[in-house]
Amino acid sequence: MQDQKRVVIDYVSPSVNCGDFYIKRVVNEIVNVGAHIMADGHDVLGASVLYKHEKSKKWNEIRMGLLSNDEWQASFSVEKQGFYSYKVQAWVDYALNWRYGLIRKINDGQHVVSELLEGVQFIEAILDKVNVEDKIYLEHLHRIFQNENDYGEAITEASTDRLYQIFYANPIKILDNSSKEYQVYVDRKKARFSTWYEFFPRSASEHEGVHGTFKDCERLLPRVKNMGFDVVYLPPIHPIGEVNRKGKNNTTEAKEGDVGSTWGVGSQYGGHKDIHPQLGSLDDFKSLIQKAKENNLEIAMDYALQAAPDHPWVKDHPKWFKWRPDGTVQYAENPPKKYQDILPIYWESEDYKALWHECLDILMHWIDCGINIFRVDNPHTKPFYFWNWIISEVKAKHPDVIFLAEAFTAPKVMQQLAKQGYTQSYTYFTWRESKHEIIEYVEELTTSELSEYMQPNFWPNTPDINPYHLQGANESKHIQRYALAATLSSSIGIYGPVFEYMLSNSLLGKEEYLNSEKFQITHYDWEIQNKLINVIAKINYIRHNNPALQQTNNIKFCHIGNDNLLAFYKWNDDRTNQIFVIISLDHHNSQQGTVQVPLHDIGVHHGHNLEMHDLITDSRYNWNSEWCYVELHPTMPFHIFKINK
Repeated sequence: MQDQKRVVIDYVSPSVNCGDFYIKRVVNEIVNVGAHIMADGHDVLGASVLYKHEKSKKWNEIRMGLLSNDEWQASFSVEKQGFYSYKVQAWVDYALNWRYGLIRKINDGQHVVSELLEGVQFIEAILDKVNVEDKIYLEHLHRIFQNENDYGEAITEASTDRLYQIFYANPIKILDNSSKEYQVYVDRKKARFSTWYEFFPRSASEHEGVHGTFKDCERLLPRVKNMGFDVVYLPPIHPIGEVNRKGKNNTTEAKEGDVGSTWGVGSQYGGHKDIHPQLGSLDDFKSLIQKAKENNLEIAMDYALQAAPDHPWVKDHPKWFKWRPDGTVQYAENPPKKYQDILPIYWESEDYKALWHECLDILMHWIDCGINIFRVDNPHTKPFYFWNWIISEVKAKHPDVIFLAEAFTAPKVMQQLAKQGYTQSYTYFTWRESKHEIIEYVEELTTSELSEYMQPNFWPNTPDINPYHLQGANESKHIQRYALAATLSSSIGIYGPVFEYMLSNSLLGKEEYLNSEKFQITHYDWEIQNKLINVIAKINYIRHNNPALQQTNNIKFCHIGNDNLLAFYKWNDDRTNQIFVIISLDHHNSQQGTVQVPLHDIGVHHGHNLEMHDLITDSRYNWNSEWCYVELHPTMPFHIFKINK
């Protein structure tokens, strides 16, 4: 038989899979906890959220408030990295229940001498818990509640708000009930807000036909910083396999001088803990990491768990690969794509423990060199429980490390990777183009359970994906796509410089780049400046100076009677920073419409004057109506308004 309880606690939120997985926050964010709480009868209930950091022994308590329909809510702030535990506690509040019934009887004209004597018991129960001033007051009530000559004063004092507040602050938790414990993992701010710039180090040389080096990369860091990015993501920097090396445009036969795909990791020069000799030395790489820090940038490495046919693992650890009867290993495939230069790892190997530990050692090696961000290649082709283990092992020792999952795959697979511990996730934004598609997708990410554990990272393009809508697209389309990514999501990235230079030639009928940099060195004139680069820099500056754009979930789409115009309102948690964005989805023609301003959410009434400060052009407009006219031209297809009340 279970312990006696009266209060039921149901539907505690937030929780993921009923608490099987933790929710996620970053330092100083809020956790809004809700629960359905009820008991038999009509007694007054009390409830609290209890929470503590993993290194704390004592629970903190925040009282919950009743909203309606037995739904209770409270919030707490997470102030340190690491795990917090939280749970809901509830009880019948007999003291407040006594007071509530007493007041109703008094108002009905009933004589309540016996009821006052009951109140004496509740006072005695908390006398040793209250401060000196309240104790003096309660001792006075203790006397007059028992003296019929003080009856008039007694019923007056029993009805005061002061007594209510004392009982409320010092609850007598008889037969209290508690929910199960839930967890929230708290990361550093960059887990939520980051701006990524991807380029290939081997294409960083100033001179055409010359293999780039880490020293060339150092030269580019101020340029990346000035564009407002804070993460420099480098595709794999390891030795590239020579056996089955790919040629230009993914041809299966490499010609002399072809450099191969950087994702074909491993050769006679080493594997995942080694550096491609033409890029430089380990000391050169550490120097690049340090120079990046001096420019307020972080280097993100690619973590690609696969091997070229001549990777040292193939000879030293043959059990890590699945051999066919003819003595060969089937190369990697993702139909219709084929990767003849890559051997997939055999994750069901009997030697899996050694394999897992080697994969962990790779991460620890680069973390020791100063890397705290990893973009993980194709994580959906490796076991989910492997990721749970390895991410947990890393975060336990290095809580600053961030993992970005590069998995453009089935939605539930992407979600599972986030549940298993991935900090950020690539998304379908790359293909969401129409107003309906964008709203539907962003609302799925921000209003469903996904918002509690999956941080989206919006990329307009990647080396693997040259989306059809960017192929041959004009400047306005590129501006539009970057503005959408940068204002809808707090974490974004671009594969540059092909994006900023609008180099979008494709393989016929495919979402792949012609002369893809994945398979060859490309020479760029890094000194070129254009309007798109300037707009990107301006948008990034705005993001870094407006907290409303440094989170993804506080967003409300607003009605505007034109399917080519998208409008939405964003705010930070205390609404001290409020942003209103309007973007044209037409990169050829001007578009007009009347937008409904969310006055109630902004906290003003109809007729109140709002200064709408366009942070791109520095223009200022006075809006004092719920419905306002806007017009956007392809030359600057968006507004980012800061709302000044």
